Amino acid sequence: MIKKHKKRGSPFSLTYVFASFFGAAMVASAFAYHNYEFSKYKFFDFKDTVFYQKSDLFTPKAEKYTVLVYSSNMQESVDIAQKIKDDNVILAIDLYQKRFKEEDSIIHITSGMNTLLKFVQKFNIYDVPCVFEIVKYKDLRYKQNTRLEVIE
Repeated sequence: MIKKHKKRGSPFSLTYVFASFFGAAMVASAFAYHNYEFSKYKFFDFKDTVFYQKSDLFTPKAEKYTVLVYSSNMQESVDIAQKIKDDNVILAIDLYQKRFKEEDSIIHITSGMNTLLKFVQKFNIYDVPCVFEIVKYKDLRYKQNTRLEVIE
């Protein structure tokens, strides 16, 4: 009895080429989506950047903060904080750089103009007052967790 061998397709057949192309497209799309999601929000390291709380260095302790960037020349932080719907502690960064007394849920931090400009550029802040949330990632490194929202 003679056995018939099934004919296998050549490695250059249309099925193999299509399957290889489809696999490569899936890998490329997963990579592109991961890069898009990962770069959507920014990271910020308090170890590399110096902020002051009154006359002391600011070291973050909470897992989450709501960052408020505003100018005290335009509005007071208390008025703006009433419009924020988060329950997180608010890190209020005043671009006008006044120093304020601490309040219950607002921590006022300041820094030098070069540091503030880098901060504004990193988070693409074009209008003030604006607010966004940061979440602890590792040690003193925080990740932006929400979109930048301009407060009216």
